[in-house]
Amino acid sequence: MFVSQELRKKNIAEYLLYMWQVEDLIRAYDCSLSRIRREYIERFDYTDEQKEEMTDWYGDLLRMMNQEGCREGGHLQINQIVLQQLVELNAQLLSSSKFPFYNSEYYKVLPFIVELRQKTGDRRQETGDRRRETGDGRRETGGRRQEMGDRRQETGDGRQESEIETCFNGLYGVMMLRLQKKEISQNTLHAIKEITTFIGMLSDYYQKDKNEGLEFE
Repeated sequence: MFVSQELRKKNIAEYLLYMWQVEDLIRAYDCSLSRIRREYIERFDYTDEQKEEMTDWYGDLLRMMNQEGCREGGHLQINQIVLQQLVELNAQLLSSSKFPFYNSEYYKVLPFIVELRQKTGDRRQETGDRRRETGDGRRETGGRRQEMGDRRQETGDGRQESEIETCFNGLYGVMMLRLQKKEISQNTLHAIKEITTFIGMLSDYYQKDKNEGLEFE
């Protein structure tokens, strides 16, 4: 809770990745608040009051996960809203002529986004997940209708994944691999380095827009 409060003020990208990790932590404890309190919160050197605050915070998130059907996978609305704000800001920055360095970084990282989507599509094929028809009968094409990672696929919401979502999925996936001390290829590390730079720029513009306001025209 205390980490998320600081990250929300300073770095929206790190905040979002942290909140995804919190969602998975809650699932790791079987969505049991008593287990989270006993096995996780009690490990921290906090005052009793701080531990109560953390318990209430996790309890609120757990209730939202139950209400929104996120116990097994997917992301909370509060996190989806943040992601959508970043998606919309990205579109505004790209459509404006006032942010040439951001546009340049976008086109630099675009091949890596395409590559990540291709890898996601390959994994889905390996598990027997075939192309499906959209609601209006059209066929999905070109990997543009990928869902948001394995956990987002479980929600069955059928949304089209944005390029910003792809970046965050890649960052989160590598973060999990590092926590699990698994080997990461040099190609993946190079891609993540470029994506980190791009998302870092987007995060900085997000904070600037919130604090000062950006002029796009």
